[in-house]
Amino acid sequence: MVPPTQTPAALGYRMPPEWEPHAATWLSWPRREGISFPDSFDRVLPALRAMVEALIESEQVCINVCNGAHEAEARAVLRELSMERITFYRIPTNEPWCRDHGPIFLTRDVDPHLAVVDWDYNAWGGKYPPCDLDEVVPTRVAQILGLPVFYPRMILEGGSIDVNGAGALLTTESCLLNKNRNPNLSRGEIEQRLRDYFGVREILWLGNGIAGDDTDGHIDDLARFVSEHTVVTVVEENGDDENHEALQGNLARLREMKTDRRKIDIVTLPMPKKIVREGLRLPASYANFYISNSCVLLPTFADPNDETALSVLQKVFPGRRVIGIDCRELIWGLGAFHCLTQQQPAI
Repeated sequence: MVPPTQTPAALGYRMPPEWEPHAATWLSWPRREGISFPDSFDRVLPALRAMVEALIESEQVCINVCNGAHEAEARAVLRELSMERITFYRIPTNEPWCRDHGPIFLTRDVDPHLAVVDWDYNAWGGKYPPCDLDEVVPTRVAQILGLPVFYPRMILEGGSIDVNGAGALLTTESCLLNKNRNPNLSRGEIEQRLRDYFGVREILWLGNGIAGDDTDGHIDDLARFVSEHTVVTVVEENGDDENHEALQGNLARLREMKTDRRKIDIVTLPMPKKIVREGLRLPASYANFYISNSCVLLPTFADPNDETALSVLQKVFPGRRVIGIDCRELIWGLGAFHCLTQQQPAI
């Protein structure tokens, strides 16, 4: 543990962007008895297998499991894959959303090169107790890897922020300023924690999230940095859709934003058509992609806009293969590939 007076920023740490080289991707394997995939656990396994198969082409995959039986279940799903780049760790979790409960890694140029920041976690504003196992995952990972840990003493999920690696951070008011997270912290105090613990200078605020998003508006369903000065953002062209107004509002904000006094370049992604299951609008979004060393994993929904999204991202990432994987079952858990993953930077 690092003394509380020494913040990561003061010590030269920063959170690198997702497109910088990874040593590994961390996952938390879902539990059959968990709440994320009611009555559909087996139907999400093909998407998980396809995700791991794509990731091991170019990096290690570290999978948190509860015990030997849980590991055996995961191995059975992955049995036809090469296991050379897959490692299991006995780190129990409540649910599989490693982006939000997992370790956020920081880097710097001097030893120790790598560190973990362990934000407090309350399962998206206390919506899905218990979360006691998820809450301690970052420190457990840091202990296994022998890394220093920083404790900001603020609730934050990894899916609620996105960085460009050059001093800018994107987030949303609807999530970070929600009173179900940090009711005793002001906007200014939250911004200062972000600067101190992510090594950023500029905090760029969007407004509201998409319909069906139980996270109160995570940025990884809305807009993502894909380079220092370029953001990919989703837009809803159908004026009658409930997402239209919020996404137009976010687009208008992005058009006014700058990083290092330079206007942000904006690339737009469509939204898939509305998906409703058992009366619930699901937060399907092409923005929930994950950037690995060699490919980009894009959630698809058997939708006419799947091909458009694939084409847009292939132009944005010419050096990576964009792989579309059907997420019609996975999105029933209210998340997709970015929500499931957490990158460990290469050093």
